[in-house]
This record gives sequence, C-alpha cells and structure tokens, in this order.
Amino acid sequence: MRVELRGITKTFGSLVATDDVSLTVEPGEVHGLLGENGAGKSTLMNVLFGMLHADHGEILIDGEHATFRGPGDAVRLGIGMVHQHFMLVPVFSVTENVVLGSEPTRFGQLLDYRKARARIRDVSTQFGLDVDPDSLVEDLPVGIQQRVEILKALNRDAKALILDEPTAVLTPQETEALFAIMRSLTKSGRSVLFITHKLKEVLEIADRITVMRRGKVVGTTTPRESSEALLAEMMVGRSVNLVVAKTLAAPTDSVLQLHELRVIDDRNILTVDGVSLDVHAGEILAIAGVQGNGQTELVEAITGLRKPVGGTVVLDGVNVTGASPRAMLDRGLAHIPEDRQHDGLVLPMSVADNLVLDQHSSPVFASFGTRKLSAVREHASEMIEEFDIRTDSSQVPVQTLSGGNQQKVIVARELSRPIRLLVAAQPTRGLDIGSIEYVHRRIVAERDKGLAVLVVSSELDEVMALGDRIAVMYEGQIVGIVDPSVGREQIGLMMAGITPQSAATLESSAS
Repeated sequence: MRVELRGITKTFGSLVATDDVSLTVEPGEVHGLLGENGAGKSTLMNVLFGMLHADHGEILIDGEHATFRGPGDAVRLGIGMVHQHFMLVPVFSVTENVVLGSEPTRFGQLLDYRKARARIRDVSTQFGLDVDPDSLVEDLPVGIQQRVEILKALNRDAKALILDEPTAVLTPQETEALFAIMRSLTKSGRSVLFITHKLKEVLEIADRITVMRRGKVVGTTTPRESSEALLAEMMVGRSVNLVVAKTLAAPTDSVLQLHELRVIDDRNILTVDGVSLDVHAGEILAIAGVQGNGQTELVEAITGLRKPVGGTVVLDGVNVTGASPRAMLDRGLAHIPEDRQHDGLVLPMSVADNLVLDQHSSPVFASFGTRKLSAVREHASEMIEEFDIRTDSSQVPVQTLSGGNQQKVIVARELSRPIRLLVAAQPTRGLDIGSIEYVHRRIVAERDKGLAVLVVSSELDEVMALGDRIAVMYEGQIVGIVDPSVGREQIGLMMAGITPQSAATLESSAS
C-alpha cells in the first residue's frame, strides 16, 4: 500500500505544529521520520491515523483520496499505529487484548477464544513475534508488550504500520528484536513508518529518512547518503558535536554513600530494594536501566523528596537519611529533576525568580524579609549570559521558554551556588541535539572541578557517553557496576536482569 501525505498543515491556536508537510511511504519500505521533540512528527502521524484532522492538505492511499473521521477509518483502510505509550489492558490476556473491538464470535455473541488464539499464533509465527497468546499482559516484559501492540495492528490486516518512538523503553537487545520484526514486515510487502529522534537507529533500519524541524520537512535522504553528523545538522540547523569530550576521571574522596536503601512508591510497592552505591568527587556515576525500575524513587530518596523505609543516605560523612529537600540543598546537593516543569520550575514565575528559587532567602537576595530585586535581576543577567539562556528578558514567565532553555534555567540555578553533589535525572529528556550538547558539556565541566555527579538516564547512549562508572538498575536493585568499556551489549543484557554470572549459570544448565 502506497501512502501519501500532501501539504499537511495542522495548527493549535497560534502554534503551527506541521507546516505544508508532504511525505510518501512506498510499499515494503521502512521510512524513518526523524526530528527532535516538538518537530511535528507525532502530530503528523496522528493526522495520518485519524486522531487529528488537518487544517489543510490531503491523504492518498494507493493514489485515491482518503478522508479519516477517526482512527476506525484509518484501520479499515489498512493503517495501524503503535503508540509510544501502549494501549493495553494489563489484566487481559494477549489474545483478549489483540481481538478487543474485533472479537470473533460463535453462537452470535460468545467470544470464539479458540479461533482468536489460533489466529494470533499464526500471525505471531509468520512475523517472528514469538508471543504466548495465553499470557497476561501485566506479566510480560515491555518489549513483549510492544509485540502485542504490533499483533493488534496485524490482526486488523494493517498494511502500513506507524511506530511512534518504539525504542524509547527498550533494551538494546529488545531493539534489535524489534528491527528483525520490522524487516519481516517489509519482506511481506507492508510498510513501516518509524518515528524517532535516535540517529544510530534510523541509519540502521530505515530505507529512506525524512527529517523534520519546527513543523517543516527539511529534507529526505537515505542511510547510504547520510551520516549521524549530517542528520544532526538537518535536525538542528547547524553543525553539532555528537561526541562528549572528556578526559579520564580523577576521583578522590567519597561524597555520597547509599547503604541497603529501600524505598516504596505511592502504591506502597517496594521499588528500591537494598541499593548500595558510593559516588566520589571528580567522577560521574551513571545509572542505566529501562524506565520504571526504581530510578525515580531512588533519586527522590537521595534528594529528600521521598523518605526511605530502610537503609541509609550519607552525604559528606553525615547521615542525612530522611532529611528534607531544604536540608539537602543546604548541605550542598544540587538536583536536576526528571520532570523539569513539574518539579524544577514554577512556570508562571519569571526567569529571574526561577533562577533564585533555592536561594530566595539568602542575604544576597533578601534582607529582613524584603527581596533585593536589583540583586535578583543582576544575578539573572549573569546566568542568562553564562549559560546561554535564550530569552527576550529575565522578567518573562519561564513557561514561555523552549524546553531546552527551561532546562538551562534549572542547570544555571543548581550550579550557581557552592555544591558538593549533583544529581541529574534524565538531564536531556525532550531536548534538541544542540541543548543536549550544552548540558553534557556543563556536567563534565562540573566533574572536572571536583564535583561528585550522579546521572540517571534511560538513554543508554547518554549513560555510556557521560559515565566514568555505570551502575545498572533492574527491578529495584543494582545488578552490577561496570566500566563503559564493557560495551552496549553487556550493559543491555544487565538492563534486562542478565548478569555475566546469571548468563553463565543459564548456559551451564542448558548444557
């Protein structure tokens, strides 16, 4: 099936999400749609899947004009979509999830489970999906849940499949398995629209690549004609240094020690289970792991946002277990939170005020309960210049800044006072390549000044680029601490809970 988008324009108020975008997907190809968050990729695909209606433009299927009043029309015409956040019922079986909404019946109303199960086994075998039809979805790893989503689309005879950031929550091994499935789909004549912001992946799997920037298509190319550097320049509009430049670490004294730390989440489930770590001055310890393995709760316990139920947190030799965020800040902790808008900024407040959130009562910025507005503004001017924050004025609400510049406000605030430990959680999530380059450079610079740095990221490339040591977290535990030189494959296995020792045990048992 040939899919064409012609002149698609979609606006939300004054925001132009897609601007006269044209794109053609040929049968039997993987077409990569590359661009940073906010480039318009997902908006464009939601138009193609009938979830949004374009203001202008048209969609053609095999040369015929198509009108989508909703996703049902797209599905009937052979278009399937696997969303970044899966749309599965956890307590249902694989079979029940796949046939939901298109159930085969017998005797008029009863679900023909045997027929549905047989159909799923056939499709699963045909495309190498390897999914047990009887498994409960809530018991499946995230990579297998993604296969269930693909099965849902194939069960409805999808001839063009949209995959929206499909590798965001996968280990490297699960990503390779997904790529094998994508290749089997294209061999059968189906086409795949692969939405991503990851340069290595699109070069590995795509037949053609369309790059979007700020709602527009800036070019279409092929992996053979491209490189990471060229694609990055197309995405950002300028040349970008993709390598994190850093010398070997020179760690000194221990700054942060965690001993058998145990933390429960809001559901009263133990999500951090006996974590012990030691972070030294002059090093970056990076924590790798698929999102949802306890990293968020671990950071909250370290920074004072969540009280542990067991174990200890020691900062510079002082037991600070359960201390408040204010007390942790006063002891020299800086925190770049994973959700900058929810936990890092007060969006309606000005850039200047956000830059002193953690120092607003300091004698530098206040005297006898009265704020020194001139000092706040002067500090903001200095930070805007030093950290290259792009804003018309320090007095505009911080919510008017781009995501990258909002992140720079947080980085500037956290690094503008004397600190001993920097905890950076998902420090570049949602940023363009240029902003990522900047944030990485600042983190390395702080390490080189003798700061202890703890980085938590679900992006393996980021972990390997920044980490002097890498701790891998799986199901609330640290399964190992390794040097980055062990390579992506080994770290990827550890992210799935497979350590060298457990792999050897499995191999021995099999033999």
